[in-house]
Amino acid sequence: MPTTSQFEAPTKIAAVQFLNTISLIEGLDTWTGCELIKAIPSRIGQMITTGTADIGLASIVDAANPAADPKNNLTLIPAGMIGCEGPTLTVRLFSAVPPAQITTVHADTDSHTSVMLADIILREQHNVTANFTPFDAREKSGSGADTPEEAWPETVLLIGDKVVVDSPPAVRYPHQIDLGQAWHELTNLPFVYATWMCRAEDADSPKILEAAAMLERVRLRNNLRLDWLVTTQAKAHNWPADLARTYIGQLLKFNPDDRAKEAVELFFQKLTTHNILDATKPNWLNISPAAQPSRL
Repeated sequence: MPTTSQFEAPTKIAAVQFLNTISLIEGLDTWTGCELIKAIPSRIGQMITTGTADIGLASIVDAANPAADPKNNLTLIPAGMIGCEGPTLTVRLFSAVPPAQITTVHADTDSHTSVMLADIILREQHNVTANFTPFDAREKSGSGADTPEEAWPETVLLIGDKVVVDSPPAVRYPHQIDLGQAWHELTNLPFVYATWMCRAEDADSPKILEAAAMLERVRLRNNLRLDWLVTTQAKAHNWPADLARTYIGQLLKFNPDDRAKEAVELFFQKLTTHNILDATKPNWLNISPAAQPSRL
């Protein structure tokens, strides 16, 4: 895999440092044309639009709503995604009451797309229109409760590694919804939580095309060594190795194929239908071999 770039300034690439991103970012640090920036999902879209990052593994809803300034619109790069076709495992709604009785969801401040997905699932599967309020799972607001279980709110949405390695007490939450599984039951399609994105105005630039081609090569290479990646990375993320292998090797999907693109379009349509967000049709970058820079 080439380690140099034709451009003097590195391409700034923002990504989450969860276990689920290893197949998309492992090895990028050997490419001198890349500056990898750690970030949380809910902030990456803004990092792209403000120029803090040239490309980011951003929440899919960041490309759904057209910006007031067209220069801030985002284009999706089909070089990798975080998605699933069935259970997600790390995107979960925990509730002390049956879903039909949910009124307020305390939503993980790391989340963005997952909040809107939870809203759709509650509306379409449980006939519930809930309020969503920010919740920092690390601080567990409500820590003055008499018991550790009561420190958690009645209903909470959590995403990321914390769902597995620092999950809330099961006794508190007899009702749980895996949002990836719920979406698949609703649509018979995969769900896409995040994809690589760039500013729409930069989408056809040689620098973005070079980076997109490199990101695709990284994904394809890592797909051939997933078991090795899990073996080396699970412990660092505090995951049990066997569970990590199932998660990365079986549950997650990283290739934004035609079914994934269909799912993104349907998700955007549902956001508009429920007046959650006035979404537009997703715009995907063409990274066919003919569009890739010859130096790659």
